[in-house]
Amino acid sequence: MKIDNSSAPGLMAIREEMARQHEDALESFRASGDMARRVADAVRERGRLLLLGMGASQGAGRAVEPLYRALGIDALALPLSEQLYAPLPVVGRTVLLTSQSGESAEVLRWLGGKRTAGDVFGLTMEPDSALSRAVPCLIGAGGTETAFAATRSLTVTLALHAAVLGELGASTEDVADALRDPREADLGAVLQALEQVDTIVTSGRRLQGLAEAVALGLTELSRLPCFSLEGGQLRHGPLEMLGSRVGLVMFRGADATADLVGRLAAVTAEAGSPTVVFDASGGAPVPGTTSVTLPPSADLAALFRILPLAQEFMVAFAARRVADVGTPVRSSKVTRIE
Repeated sequence: MKIDNSSAPGLMAIREEMARQHEDALESFRASGDMARRVADAVRERGRLLLLGMGASQGAGRAVEPLYRALGIDALALPLSEQLYAPLPVVGRTVLLTSQSGESAEVLRWLGGKRTAGDVFGLTMEPDSALSRAVPCLIGAGGTETAFAATRSLTVTLALHAAVLGELGASTEDVADALRDPREADLGAVLQALEQVDTIVTSGRRLQGLAEAVALGLTELSRLPCFSLEGGQLRHGPLEMLGSRVGLVMFRGADATADLVGRLAAVTAEAGSPTVVFDASGGAPVPGTTSVTLPPSADLAALFRILPLAQEFMVAFAARRVADVGTPVRSSKVTRIE
């Protein structure tokens, strides 16, 4: 598809955010020490963590949820909207509320409901937001993200979580290296493989949160009904949708779930669905799929290795289909209405 949108304002804004995201994420990771320790101490003392957010902020929570659990923390990531109307008790839990703007409708409602007692912390890009004024916050470097669809804010959010996870004992030795030296890859074969699809389903196992964040960005930018299904959930019935017009994008790290992701990718490819695997497992490419091969990595390292390439794909896929890509027609950057 030939669309000349190289100078589209929305696309240019996204590119500007992405161009500085790794520098801002590295600064956030390095500079958050005191607050990261404070959050980690609260999480360690309580042993139970509730991660709340909307949109890409919820995706970030889902991405790190298994990493907190691996450290023995009873971690759960929920949409903030669900917590508003079917709340889990927060007594005995540390709450980490993520909002890049700190001003979304759900955040304001939650804060207005006097739910800030106890170990409640925020994570935001905006140091003068309602969220940052109400509770102690981890603040991402670089200020508010203005482009539509989360790119820089997602990377920075994950870097702030990496600082907290490091204080809790997670290995972060590869995080700085990944942020200093983001990998590049030719995505032409990926885009060609998905040229004729009408929808994309993203999927992972341990990297499912990343898959969900990418699906959201794909939907926002391409205006196609893209969505995400955890690998086990995809096996339980939805395989009936497979075919040439349904693309699959899978995320595979060097962890105990790598074989499960690989076997499912083989099934979707055999069913005729164009299947792409962002693969940091160190294993052989899955036959019949289009692989984006990265150095073997797991957990935080896998997130930071895969994310920039997944973002490049997300933006490039949408740019081939939408002339004014990055300019929302029914949404806004900050959602102020429930």
